[in-house]
Amino acid sequence: MSRTTQIFCVSTLYGAATLAAAVESDCFTEPDRRVLLVFNNSATPETTPSVDEMPGFESLRPHFDEVLSFNEAIRPFHPGAWTPRPDDMPLLERYFRLLWGMENDRVSLVMESLQVNPALSLAQIFTGCPVHAYADGLMSYGPTRNKIDPLVGTRVRRLLHLDLVPGLKPTLLTEFGVPAETVPTAAFLKVLGELTAGELPDIPDNSALLLGQYLSALNILSPAEEEQLHLRMMRGAVERGHRSIVFKPHPTAPASYGHALETEAARLGVQLSVVDTPVLAEVLYEKARPALVVGCFSTALFTASAFYDLPVARIGTELLLERLAPFQNSNRVPVALAHAVVPSLEDPENPGTLPPELLQGLITAISFTMQPQIYPELRATTERFLQQHYGPRTQVYFRRRRLTSLGLPGGIPERLSFLPQSSTARRVVRKARQLKKRMRG
Repeated sequence: MSRTTQIFCVSTLYGAATLAAAVESDCFTEPDRRVLLVFNNSATPETTPSVDEMPGFESLRPHFDEVLSFNEAIRPFHPGAWTPRPDDMPLLERYFRLLWGMENDRVSLVMESLQVNPALSLAQIFTGCPVHAYADGLMSYGPTRNKIDPLVGTRVRRLLHLDLVPGLKPTLLTEFGVPAETVPTAAFLKVLGELTAGELPDIPDNSALLLGQYLSALNILSPAEEEQLHLRMMRGAVERGHRSIVFKPHPTAPASYGHALETEAARLGVQLSVVDTPVLAEVLYEKARPALVVGCFSTALFTASAFYDLPVARIGTELLLERLAPFQNSNRVPVALAHAVVPSLEDPENPGTLPPELLQGLITAISFTMQPQIYPELRATTERFLQQHYGPRTQVYFRRRRLTSLGLPGGIPERLSFLPQSSTARRVVRKARQLKKRMRG
């Protein structure tokens, strides 16, 4: 009988910890061989450490029989940009099986971000192999960002995810009827407790931990705007009475962000520590208990609150909800969740959070407005939610132009609500657009 091999694909240390917790919790049947396949998706993988080279990984290695590099297998191509030709798929499957020593094995794949490369390409190459999806953050609660080939989507057995927002059901991959399964929190915390990170700064009592995200790299904010966001984090924490500030920058963020905070800390007369080691925020939570964790829409805000019972506050989410483009941007649901669940830093008297009973309806409505062609069955639920709850508390999550184009409540005045369904109106709009194009020409 052929050997069974499970290939666990990972691109982040957080994702590797999630997989290790799933393995410890017996979420997978015992195979003959477990392989951790590392994707280094950074812009310049040649100069950026991969997951298996990061501080803390050694405690995760024993959960797997072998660690392999996808980058090495396809060099000199970049894993995020490489798309194999359909005619080459059988040849490539044979190549990978020989290279990784699984020539006749019965293979199953465990992958994140299945809707994009490199995970999508690998799933297409290993045709017929069962697929298990997992989410290492908040995007599991949002819609699948692209239409997935049914030859891949129908092979997905389940979606493993952390219970970052208790009670909220993931939307990801539900178009294929994929059931969601929670990775036990206790197992995840156990794995995080075993991570080591080398030398870390002491975190004084009553300190505020600021989480940087490097949003300018995503072209959401300019570098100057992001620097100002970090300064607002510090000022807001100081206004709440914190005299010790710890800043954890994004691993790829420029050093100038820390320098600006040092200048501001000196002006405010507070103590500042910068965590230079590329380490998970959760490792800092294990090392000490910050009095406050501040961020924008980092997943670490939710682990701090849901898993470590730490006070949290968010800042800048209103601007991001406005700036994210296109509306289908996959960061929209994580930003919306931060805005809806995490209290405001700058206005503690008015935290701005939504009642928990509205959260599922809100995320469903946002998911439909982001991807109506993938989730047409969510239209009726979305219409009911908007009819009942669209107003000052919820309109920040939607754009009127988007609602209008989809013929949803809140898009245009009610007396004109027949227009999106009117074939005559659509014909007039098309003619007007054609005339506009000719005039420009």
